[in-house]
Formats: sequence, C-alpha cells, structure tokens
Amino acid sequence: MSAAVAEKTEPVVIRPHRATWMSSILAVFLLAVFVAVAILLRGSDTGVIFQRSDQIAMVFIGVLLAAATMLFATPRVRADADGVQVRNVLVGRRFSWLDVLSVSFPDGASFARLELPEDEYYAMLAIQAVDRDRAVEAVRALRRLHKAAWAAQD
Repeated sequence: MSAAVAEKTEPVVIRPHRATWMSSILAVFLLAVFVAVAILLRGSDTGVIFQRSDQIAMVFIGVLLAAATMLFATPRVRADADGVQVRNVLVGRRFSWLDVLSVSFPDGASFARLELPEDEYYAMLAIQAVDRDRAVEAVRALRRLHKAAWAAQD
C-alpha cells in the first residue's frame, strides 16, 4: 500500500494537549480545595453549626466544578478522506470536505478554523495556538486531506 493511499484511509484525530494538562491540574486543585474545606468545616468556630450534609455538599460541589473544568479537555477533530468531524466543548458537527473552502489559522487567533461558504467559519477548539508545533502539524494534516478531497472531485 502506498503512503498516499494509507494517508487517505487513516483518520486523523487531533486533541488539545496543553488545555488537557491545565484542565487536569485545575480539576485536581479544585477538588482538593473543596475536600479540605469540607473536612475543616465542622471544626470552625464561626457560630454556625455545620452538619455532615454540609460537608458532603461541599465535596459534591468540588466534584461538579472539577468535572466542568475537564470539559475543556474534550474537544476533538477527527478527519478522514470524506470529511471532518469537529467536537468542541459541548457540541459537535460533521462537514464534508466539499463543504469546506479552507482550513485556516489566522494570525493572532487562539484556534484554527474551517472556512465555510458565505463568509462563515467553524472554530476547532482542539487545535490551539498554545500547542505550537502540534497545532501546525494538525493544520497541515487537515490541509492535506482537504486538498486530496478537492483534487479527487476534479
């Protein structure tokens, strides 16, 4: 099998790296703070009587905030010869390569994007400027797939 055929059949999956690390660190920190507050809550002399349910609620709030923080690690781009599927924090969308005009990463932008007809675009949160070389390689891989799809159309 030639490299060109393998490249067309192999899907490209892109995920953010630095955002995943930062989200994980922040989630652990938030959970640790809320557990510590829950533990220390019963022993405080503020005049308010805290119950076991208050401690459980504090831990539960910490778990919710940690889970919400981890949502920023979920963006993903999955591309193959047919198109590209972009999943951002809560929503995802699939585009055919023939619906995409180009893959761009404008100067000063935080995220790469798909340029669509009628001056629209769709941001890809998985390809972030803070990932530097990984972001460059990701955009190049998407551009190769986009170019191949358009060349096959002609």
